[in-house]
Amino acid sequence: MTTAKPPFESLPLRKDGPAGNAWGLFGEHDELGMLNLLTPATTRAAAQEIKEGVRVSTDWSLDSMAVPCFGRVPFEHTLKNKAPRPVNDDILTFNTQSSSQWDGFRHFGYKDGSVFFNGCSQQDIERSTRNGVHVWVEHGGIVGRGVLLDYKAWAEAHGQEVDCFDTQSISVSTLQEVARSQRVTFQTGDILFVRTGWTQSYKQLSPVECQQLADYKTPPVIGVESSKETLRWIWENNFAAVAGDMPSFEAWPPQKPDFFLHEWLLAGWGMPIGELFDLERLSQECRQRQRWTFFFSSVPLKVPGGVASPPNGIAIF
Repeated sequence: MTTAKPPFESLPLRKDGPAGNAWGLFGEHDELGMLNLLTPATTRAAAQEIKEGVRVSTDWSLDSMAVPCFGRVPFEHTLKNKAPRPVNDDILTFNTQSSSQWDGFRHFGYKDGSVFFNGCSQQDIERSTRNGVHVWVEHGGIVGRGVLLDYKAWAEAHGQEVDCFDTQSISVSTLQEVARSQRVTFQTGDILFVRTGWTQSYKQLSPVECQQLADYKTPPVIGVESSKETLRWIWENNFAAVAGDMPSFEAWPPQKPDFFLHEWLLAGWGMPIGELFDLERLSQECRQRQRWTFFFSSVPLKVPGGVASPPNGIAIF
């Protein structure tokens, strides 16, 4: 396995494949994609981020959205008492993308041709476990150095309005400004987090407003701009995964369909996309220390052929 990446201009790597693909970069049968950038060396380096041992969960509760967006079913928790013995079981029923989640490589394919990461077809999806999230777990999960770009705090400090429930796109130039203000530099294999305050704003909605949001076929939300510039920036910074606290990492609906991040990152590069992460306490801990990097560990559910999974994420300072 090599971590040497060609320049962005060399994409697509497989010329007979869809736009922007990096198929074959880590081998013809690779199912890890950019998670290959998480190596023993990056893990050792990330461990140096642990100074105090303070641990912060980055998962929103599974029942945080009584009415999830995109037509997904809500979380259901059933308690099963085994009387007369003092014993209880519980049964959980939920869509793996109704709260904090990693989108896996089986979740989203290219619209033209319905093809997924590394040339995986819909038939492959239905008849095998190829590209399932279990592969991530078998290789140690998503563990490395996390970096938080706190767009919400930066925007408020600069007098800029943040409307989480509008299609507000965050440009690369803005993300670079946030990084400079935090004195953040990136390293190969970093796991990028972007905070917009979406989960915090959602908690302030009334039940009627939550239902109205869920009723949208394509609910408008804030997010990272879908653009060639964004893709180039992500590629050149060698991130292993990206995540945010909004329902779609990118602004929704995407403004530039030719550079739809879900297609390029998931189906093209094999880069996990995290959504609806709870970044509120994480941002507080970062601000308190004026340090925006941390050790991060996420071990998804080991479901063979899994499409997506709650992250079970922990940041450690």
